[in-house]
Amino acid sequence: MRALFATPFLALLAFPSLADPLPSWNAGDSKVAIISFVEAVTDPASEDFVPVHDRIAVFDNDGNLWAEQPAYFQLLYAIDVLKQKAADDPSILGSDVLKAAAEGDMEGMMAGGVEGLVEVINVSHGGITPEDFKASAYDWLTTTPHPTTGMVFSDMTYQPMVELLRYLRDEDFTTYIVSGGGIDFIRAISEEAYGIPPWQVVGTEGNTSYSADSGTPTVMKDGGVSFVDDKEGKPVGIMRHIGQRPIFASGNSDGDFAMLEWTTAGDGPRFGLIVHHTDGEREFAYDREGHIGVLNRGLDEAGERGWTLVDMAQDWSRIWMGNQ
Repeated sequence: MRALFATPFLALLAFPSLADPLPSWNAGDSKVAIISFVEAVTDPASEDFVPVHDRIAVFDNDGNLWAEQPAYFQLLYAIDVLKQKAADDPSILGSDVLKAAAEGDMEGMMAGGVEGLVEVINVSHGGITPEDFKASAYDWLTTTPHPTTGMVFSDMTYQPMVELLRYLRDEDFTTYIVSGGGIDFIRAISEEAYGIPPWQVVGTEGNTSYSADSGTPTVMKDGGVSFVDDKEGKPVGIMRHIGQRPIFASGNSDGDFAMLEWTTAGDGPRFGLIVHHTDGEREFAYDREGHIGVLNRGLDEAGERGWTLVDMAQDWSRIWMGNQ
């Protein structure tokens, strides 16, 4: 376990609540919109009052709660695990995709498409219990340096978003992660990083199986993918795991569009938030082009849909929970 103040969410808990619920958010339209919405839905005298049991807020993870460049953290983890396994048993590299991944050749690996990524997942995520997998993922996230920032991966959560999660929970919202990332990978650190327990994580799911043949009842991760919690899959994942439409949704890419669209189409007060990566100095600047976190439709339609578009460079006084 890392020192208390090295963990994002616990670091916030170490200090008393501030009069400003979002101290890392600069004064401006985004901050006003968030606070105004929260005050309206939590005031019993307001016509927009929402009962506690309906105060559901959902957040994408990659690029919304922590960074996602130059590649998804889970993909970098999978490659590291694959390299370790190949060092012990080179015979596992039975395809060009696996060989490329083990060599760190991202272009060669991505050339295999979805099927190639599943190959990498099968080798790196299969044949292990969920408990052992989460322990491995936690150790990697809390000790491995990011390839461009040099920061430990778990320190690359966004302090303004961690503050937002805490603010919502202080106002009796229930906060969920709804991510295209693997559900067990996020569960490995969600409570420590964000104050979100593992049962409030919705994500892409792999194949699992149960056996008691050895005399010890065991659940195993078998590799492969059984449900993709991305794009149109996000509203489906929400209903599978949460069972009701949220009133607050936050994402950063067009992969989150359906989640925001469905959330804000419900009756009563609704809030849609898009984190726009505009800060190439403190973080990474990207939107319409690229292989990760592409944001086109969200940029084009946020205004007409009444969604709040957060400009990271302008709206956030601080980016990382870790040292910066």
